[in-house]
Amino acid sequence: MPFDSYRHFLDALERAGELTRITQPLATELEITELADLEMKKPGGGKALLIEQPTVNGVISPFPVAINTLGSHKRMALSLGVASVDAAAAELGALMRAKPPTGFKETLRLLGTALDLRHAKPKLVTSGPCQEVIHKFSAPPTRTAPWPPAPPISNLQSQISNPAPQTPDPRPQPPAPPTLLNLPILKCWPLDGGRFLTLPCVVTKDPDTGDRNLGMYRIQIYDDRTTGMHWQLQKVGARHGRRYYETGTRMPVSIFLGGDPVFTFAATAPLPDGLDEFLLAGYLRKKSVELVKCQTNDLEVPANSDIVIEGYIDPLEPLRDEGPFGDHTGYYTLPEPYPVFHITAITHRGDAVYPATIVGIPPMEDFYIGGASVKLFLPIFKMNFPEIVDIALPAEGVFHNLVFVSIKKTYPMQAYKIMHGLWGMGQMMFTKYLIVVDADVNVHNTSEVLFHLCANTDPQRDSLFTKGPSDVLDHATSEIATGSKLGIDATKKLPGESFHRPWPPLIQMDAAVKAKVEKLF
Repeated sequence: MPFDSYRHFLDALERAGELTRITQPLATELEITELADLEMKKPGGGKALLIEQPTVNGVISPFPVAINTLGSHKRMALSLGVASVDAAAAELGALMRAKPPTGFKETLRLLGTALDLRHAKPKLVTSGPCQEVIHKFSAPPTRTAPWPPAPPISNLQSQISNPAPQTPDPRPQPPAPPTLLNLPILKCWPLDGGRFLTLPCVVTKDPDTGDRNLGMYRIQIYDDRTTGMHWQLQKVGARHGRRYYETGTRMPVSIFLGGDPVFTFAATAPLPDGLDEFLLAGYLRKKSVELVKCQTNDLEVPANSDIVIEGYIDPLEPLRDEGPFGDHTGYYTLPEPYPVFHITAITHRGDAVYPATIVGIPPMEDFYIGGASVKLFLPIFKMNFPEIVDIALPAEGVFHNLVFVSIKKTYPMQAYKIMHGLWGMGQMMFTKYLIVVDADVNVHNTSEVLFHLCANTDPQRDSLFTKGPSDVLDHATSEIATGSKLGIDATKKLPGESFHRPWPPLIQMDAAVKAKVEKLF
């Protein structure tokens, strides 16, 4: 079912026993991270948390903070309005199979058609709850001088201390115009360069085609009216940005938080460039997304969003260092220059909730979001590679560093075909280690995959090294955004694969004996 607001979703989580309310004040500086990290590390992802009295510099914020709301398989399914993510994947797969595609381009076109079939196309409305409160800012002058460099990480390391806890002011605070400094934005980890929006849905448009993109890029707060815009060079938002930089034209950008949680999922989904994420959101929620025009630019955002931040990026302005940031890799990403996002307006619901997440050493909430994406788009992979049985991204691989794939192998070197094919598909290009196993191996059981990896491979014969694009956040590559990849064929070897011995059978008990012993004991 579609959710009318983030509060509506939180109510559903509470009814399902999936939400814990935290009533005592908790600081947005590190303390919420520590509590959320402890919860995310619990078996199955723990519970969603609603921090009812988050404090910003010791002052209680009027906006509660919701965190870990998608951090389990059950909550992920609830956010999509289905009994399980597998059910949603099966429905999309059946829709796609109604007209088998003839090639990869046809598959992408069919995906767009399939999403458009089910009341998915967004529609524009004249007003929405996200604009119940409106605060506009005057445009600041364009900066021409370079920004000061970020301090070295060694200096930041020495600044970690144990400050005295701040005592929240219990007195009611008069309503204040919303700014980036009084929203309950988290400082997640001790060496972070500041506070960061961690669940922002970023809306941009291609200036040539008008195609909209919904992405998720972390946003560092510099002051009450400027932020960093950390879109990595392979992201669609960055591609849109490059066109504006080429023409020197001011680029409109809008960010929204909250609303139906399916928006968060859609913003992270690996959709092809040019396919509107609001189509996917409408398809999944079984109801068209209602969009409202922003107050200070021509972009549209969901009318039922909780908080909207409008603004622009000026291509004539110098880049500014963004970071450090404790990232999903489990390490800090160090400062790098990125565009500066200027705020022209902040609007929000009268009862807005601020949604957040944290990333760091896995497992974290993003593991469940990424797992849902893999399940939902597995039918698309299978249409192009029918031998694929299943795909898994283990938590230890922090998304795409490690991928397990099981296949129905029927001819020599088929595992290598799958390696090359997957490395050429969207964000799979970032995969550092790709292990291919046989169809009977459960790729969601890391121990089982490692057993077959160790048992079925000769390292020199069954390994493939290649080069390609790498995640900008990967600190281990010699150069930013480029690196090497390793594919391992852990399948049973066939004639023609340089294996000239009999392949032994796997030890398995007789089925009748198993049944008899199970019945007796």
